[in-house]
Amino acid sequence: MHRTLRVPGLARRALSSSAATPSITPKTQALLDLSENYLLPVYARPSFVLSHGVGSYVYDTSGKRYLDFSAGIAVNALGHADQGVVETLAKQAGKLLHTSNVYHNEWAPQLAALLVQLTQREGGLGFTPNTSVVGGAKVFFSNSGTEANEGALKIARKVGKDRAKDAGVDSKTRIVCFEGGFHGRSMGALSVTTNPKYQAPFAPLLPGIDVGTLNDLAGLEKLVTGETCAVIVEPIQGEGGINVASTEWLVALRKRCDAVGAVLIFDEIQCGLYRTGTLWAHSTLPVECHPDIVTMAKPLANGYPIGAVLLRDGVAATMTAGTHGTTFGGSPLACAIGHHVLSRLAEAKTGQQIAATNVYLNKRLAELPTRFPGVLEPTIRGRGLIRGLGFLDPTHPGIVVDLARTKGVFNVLRLVPSLNVNLPEVDTAIDVLGECIGDL
Repeated sequence: MHRTLRVPGLARRALSSSAATPSITPKTQALLDLSENYLLPVYARPSFVLSHGVGSYVYDTSGKRYLDFSAGIAVNALGHADQGVVETLAKQAGKLLHTSNVYHNEWAPQLAALLVQLTQREGGLGFTPNTSVVGGAKVFFSNSGTEANEGALKIARKVGKDRAKDAGVDSKTRIVCFEGGFHGRSMGALSVTTNPKYQAPFAPLLPGIDVGTLNDLAGLEKLVTGETCAVIVEPIQGEGGINVASTEWLVALRKRCDAVGAVLIFDEIQCGLYRTGTLWAHSTLPVECHPDIVTMAKPLANGYPIGAVLLRDGVAATMTAGTHGTTFGGSPLACAIGHHVLSRLAEAKTGQQIAATNVYLNKRLAELPTRFPGVLEPTIRGRGLIRGLGFLDPTHPGIVVDLARTKGVFNVLRLVPSLNVNLPEVDTAIDVLGECIGDL
C-alpha cells in the first residue's frame, strides 16, 4: 500500500540544507517544562512554542517565522489574526458571550439560515444550484467536528428506530463506515474511525459497526442492509490519504441507502466549506448522490470552536425537545464569528481566488512526480486546497519528514493551507517539499 505525504505544515520561508535545529531559549524551555509537568502527554510536539501569527505565517517565542501551510489542520481559513475576525470577536465578546440554549440568541438563527440558504443556492443536501428550492433543512450547533458527528449518528439511530417501528422490523441500529475514514476520538466517533492505532487502546467500542472499503461498488449490497440505520463517509478522506470517493460509487451508495431506509451522512468537516472551491465537496455532484446529513466544523469560525449538523427536514423531524443538547454549542460568540467567516468565504472574490490558487497549486504539485518518478505516484490526490502526494516506498514519507525538520520545516502531513493563501506562499511550500524529496 502506498503511503501519502501531504505537504509540510510549517515551512520556513528561507531554508538551507545545513540548517540545524535552533537552540532553545530559556523562555521557551520554561514553557516546555510547564507543558511536560502539567499537560497530559497525548501529543508529540516539536520543541518550539508558537506565540503569534499574521496571515499564513506564525512566529515562535524566539521570533522565528514559519509558513503555516496546514492552517491549523484546515481550520484557519482566513489565516491568523484576521482583522475582521478579531473585530467581530471583540465586539460580540463585549456584548454577550454565553446564554445557554435555554434561551434564544441573535446569532445562532442567522448563521443557521446562512448555512441553509447557501446550500440551497450553491447545491448540496439534495438541492441543485440555481434552481427552485423544494424542501428545507435544519441546523444543530455543537463545539467541534467530533461532536457534530456524534450528533449525526444519534439522529440517524433515532431515525432508524422510527423506521423500524413503522416497518414492523425488530432492529435497525447498525452503522456503516469505511476504511481510512476519520470521524473523531470520542467513543461514538472513534467507533467509526477504523484505524487500529486509535481504536485498540480503548476497545471495546460501540457494537453494531460494519466497515467497508471506499469506492468498492460490489460490496455495497452486503455492507448496507435492512438493519443499517446510518452510513457515514468523507467524500474526500483527509487523514486516510486524501482519497476521493468516486461519483459513481456515491450514487450507488445513495441508491443503496434509499433501498434499505438508511440515513446517509457526509462528514465534510475537513473537505467542506469551500476547501474544494465549492461550499461542499459534493455541491456540484449529481443530487442522486447527495446525503441526508452534512457535518462540518474546522473553518467555520476560523479557529474559534464550533461544529454543526446540517440535515434535511425529513430527517430532522425525528428530533424533538429534549432529544439532544449542548451547553456551549451555538453560543452567540461562536455563531457571530461563524457568520462573519462564512459570509466572507461565500463572496465571489474569495471563490475566484481559491480557483486561481487551485490552478497554480496543481501546476506546481504536478512538477514533483515528473522530477521524482521513482519516488512519487504520477497522480496528485484530492481537489481544490486539500491535496496529497502518494509515495511508492512506504519508508520515504518518514524520511522526508525528518529531512524537512532538519531544514527547519515542521511537517504536519497535510496540504490544507488557508483558503486565502497567496501564490508566493504556495511556491515556498512546494520548493521546500521538492528540496526534501530531492535529498532522498
